[in-house]
Amino acid sequence: MTADGLVDRAVDAVLDRAVLAAVGRAGAPGRIRFTERQLYYETCRVLRPVRAVPRRVPLTPAPPVRYERFEEALRRQQARGTLPGLLPPVPAGARRSAPPSAEPDLHDYGLPRLLVCESRSVARMLLANDVHLEAACPVFAADDLPLDPRMTAGLGRVEDATVHVLHDASVAGIALTARVRAALRDTAPGARVASMGLVPRHAVALHLTSRHEAGPASGQGDMADRDGRLRSVLPSALEARELEWLARGRSAEVESVPPARLLRTVLRLVRGPRTAGPSVWTGLRELRTTGFMTWPAGPARRHEDTRR
Repeated sequence: MTADGLVDRAVDAVLDRAVLAAVGRAGAPGRIRFTERQLYYETCRVLRPVRAVPRRVPLTPAPPVRYERFEEALRRQQARGTLPGLLPPVPAGARRSAPPSAEPDLHDYGLPRLLVCESRSVARMLLANDVHLEAACPVFAADDLPLDPRMTAGLGRVEDATVHVLHDASVAGIALTARVRAALRDTAPGARVASMGLVPRHAVALHLTSRHEAGPASGQGDMADRDGRLRSVLPSALEARELEWLARGRSAEVESVPPARLLRTVLRLVRGPRTAGPSVWTGLRELRTTGFMTWPAGPARRHEDTRR
């Protein structure tokens, strides 16, 4: 065997072990279901750990292994046995992420929140992990738009109904929020459309693996021109360094976020701020104002009640 062949075999062996380690990490804790691209990015974190890098250090590293090489390792592992937690690929032409309701009268109620994902595979992953049940929130993919009129009617029945948009940190992803807002302008004009992310500052803070697309030719004039075009189509809330990051052709996918972290974040943002949990003392305070058989006010009040 040639030297190149030995090197390829060694690389394949390292990559095979990294994929197996990534399967365990992506599914933890609690047997999380994950997509193939989520497994790819988890494999990248196994091969190039970034946990030791302080979060204040801006970093969005390039992937240490090409996706095609990862696919070869994944096929080898699948030939040896099933990989627990790995979701099957999205069928070509698949539509409608949210399962249809078996009870038609459910559409007669108000719908306080709804989630639209740029990626259909992300929407399927959230559904596979029962996010729609835990958050009481239907989950759709962006190519499901326009939404079922019964859904938009439900949004219109609730004051301050919110449509959350989960998108990649890319020019097309960040622009998706405005597209969803325009799609609902006539059918659900009172619904609030809010971006859940990602944006470049999230990718930098989390040290997410990023992609690099072919950008303009190097030079200050080209960069300034593209930066100006981005400012005209993207939200003004983006910082200058985020626009520069996008202008360089960088992007980060939602699937590059660790699966457990993605589920926690989506549930937290969709549910909104949590109210204080019940306790013995809050229960006693509530008894004072419950009406019939309320908490006694004191000895004088009890004496007055007995004279009556």
